[in-house]
Amino acid sequence: MYVRDLRMIVEDYLAHIIDQCELLIGPEQVCALFGNIEDIYEFNSELLQALDLCDNDAVAVARCFIMKGEFFEIYTQYCTNYPNSVAALTECMRKKSLATFFRERQASLKCSLPLGSYLLKPVQRILKYHLLLQEIAKHFDPEEQGYEVVEEAIYTMTSVAWYINDMKRKHEHAIRLQEVQSLLLNWKGPDLTTYGELVLEGTFKVHRAKNERTLFLFDRVLLITKRRGEHFVYKAHIFCSTLMLIESAKDSLSFSVTHYKHPKQPHTVQAKTVEERKLWAHHIKRIILENHRAIIPQKAKDAIMELQPIYAPRYRHSPERTKKVLSCPSDVQQEDCQERPRSGTHATLVRQHLTNRPKMELSHGLLSNWSTVQLV
Repeated sequence: MYVRDLRMIVEDYLAHIIDQCELLIGPEQVCALFGNIEDIYEFNSELLQALDLCDNDAVAVARCFIMKGEFFEIYTQYCTNYPNSVAALTECMRKKSLATFFRERQASLKCSLPLGSYLLKPVQRILKYHLLLQEIAKHFDPEEQGYEVVEEAIYTMTSVAWYINDMKRKHEHAIRLQEVQSLLLNWKGPDLTTYGELVLEGTFKVHRAKNERTLFLFDRVLLITKRRGEHFVYKAHIFCSTLMLIESAKDSLSFSVTHYKHPKQPHTVQAKTVEERKLWAHHIKRIILENHRAIIPQKAKDAIMELQPIYAPRYRHSPERTKKVLSCPSDVQQEDCQERPRSGTHATLVRQHLTNRPKMELSHGLLSNWSTVQLV
């Protein structure tokens, strides 16, 4: 049925549009509308033939997906182009002649759904294969012969789905980055694309201020702006290599960001939900770790990323506070090097990971960029 729908798109819509010279639709608009749908149709026709040869043998079906796994890459281009396809179709439907053509074509083909619904099907389909294979796995005993083949097929198609989702997300973020760049006022810095991918954006309430703040977290910088109509007015920015995060258990919605050299000048904002605050805290911690130029032990990374505010009243990701820990000689009394630990805190665990790590030489520049967690 899926291949039949693809054939209808290619032969009954795309080919028909190409043949209709009088239609007011240009080649660029046609390309945007259909993307690489012909490649999708050709590949799935071949996949269908291969699956038919499996003769309902579940292991053979799984092996078929493993063998053809790399060819599913053509979906990446289609899924990335899909927003352009929606925009092109919307533009077409604004023109009376084209809108009439599409309606009449749907009626003549006796289709219950419009073209837009069929163009969405490849996007939906590629994200379902790993789920269909998981259903097959439910009917297998893990000890049964061939189970490992089904597992490998699930892994293959899950990777494909993840990759396509990730590429689609990056594409959408890249488009959004260009939009933000064009709407940003009073920004004197370089093009925002030099700061890497746009990871998160959000609008937050500000303590003791009427105006809200819109934050844009990039791979290498945190941009703080104020909304003015459709535009964003630049207020401040903090490079992620100097960024410090402060959270308080007294307010589950609030967090503060600041330059580690200016901790008394924090930007404190309040999220709308606890989940939003946790999401921002997680990604800020990850970005801080990624922007550190020295090697951080994986155990220390894991402890930092899993740290929850319920374990300590307050904690910070700070280069200076870790410098203090790293500079403590092993024979100095613990109370002289560290603040008194609270029983059972994850921050104590982080301290242990960092102080027990093998000695390494760190330049002043590396130390100034070190990021970790310490109780305050």
